[in-house]
Amino acid sequence: MLLMIWVNDFWSLTEIPKWLQHATATEDYMGFSDIIFPLFLFIVGLSIPFAIQNRLDKNESKGLITRHILIRSASLLLIGVYMVNMATAFAPDVPGGKQLWKFLMALAVVLIWMNWKRSPVPKKWHLPLQIAGFAILAYLALVYKGGPDGSQWMTTQWWGILGLIGWAYVFNALIYLYAKGDIRIMIISWLSLNALAVLNFTDMAIKTDSFLSIFSTLYTGTIPAFTAAGIVATLIFKKLGEKKLGTIYTILLLLGIINIAYGILTRPIWGISKIQGSPSWLAICTGIGFLLFLTLYYIADIKKKVNWARIIAPAGTATLTCYMIPYFVYPVRSFTGIRIPEIFTVSFLGLVASFIFALLVVIFTGVMEKKGFKLKL
Repeated sequence: MLLMIWVNDFWSLTEIPKWLQHATATEDYMGFSDIIFPLFLFIVGLSIPFAIQNRLDKNESKGLITRHILIRSASLLLIGVYMVNMATAFAPDVPGGKQLWKFLMALAVVLIWMNWKRSPVPKKWHLPLQIAGFAILAYLALVYKGGPDGSQWMTTQWWGILGLIGWAYVFNALIYLYAKGDIRIMIISWLSLNALAVLNFTDMAIKTDSFLSIFSTLYTGTIPAFTAAGIVATLIFKKLGEKKLGTIYTILLLLGIINIAYGILTRPIWGISKIQGSPSWLAICTGIGFLLFLTLYYIADIKKKVNWARIIAPAGTATLTCYMIPYFVYPVRSFTGIRIPEIFTVSFLGLVASFIFALLVVIFTGVMEKKGFKLKL
């Protein structure tokens, strides 16, 4: 999340190295920025077995857990749709302009998904605040004008980052829940998603202009495959246990190497492209996920070296809160005209200033979390 906020701020910088930036849709190339989101999806998969087991330990029924999964996913999809339409809004026709629309969208998300029960806000205000949030979303949808000339209304488009997370989460969480955590089923699911990613780059690709196109994130395979890989990584630990760490290390190391090698070897066939979701990009980023997970597990769980991460811990404990804060900062900066000196938006100094901004967002998230303000889906 820290790195996601950092790379998402690159748009405000100039003269930064190409290898740090996102590749375009037509490039056979992968920049540093193209690795961050896949790793986030991988981490979602790592957490699913623990999250579901935690609810099962509380004697929650599968029906209740399913309801929670569906509501959480629908929330992510809804926020994602608003965010992706924010980018294509036609400023001259939107009351107050795009920046006000963005600010109000972020405010609505906070009002609706704030965990008010654990906040210092009196209980009598909880429901009214959530209702106000939904009212703001309705207003934003009503006044929205999009497209090159303002003639279009809101559409799902590519669902946005949060929407893609929602699709990956709902698919994998439901399969895991009803497969009862069977590692064999999850491996089959992961491999099947990789096969769909390959199929999507052939003449047999699933193409439809019907209602089913809504589910394209799933039947193209790439996005949910990252999360499925994360689940498999966790289940390898759960299946073998800490007494067989040597075997676990070997398996994860091999999975990482095999995926990266597969991605590199197939690059001449499909190319490496995040925008197109190529199987080679999927394989390389998945391999990086396995290897980084193995490395961080060794550092944090075996060597107990965790103090270095304390300052960024809120990015993991209050992730949505962390992600939403820049959606307030950018509009406020636009309204007030506040700008940092240009020297801090260029080249190396710009990258340092941008990283400090990302770090401050995480620290501020931690402060708000301690005061009881944290978004929760």
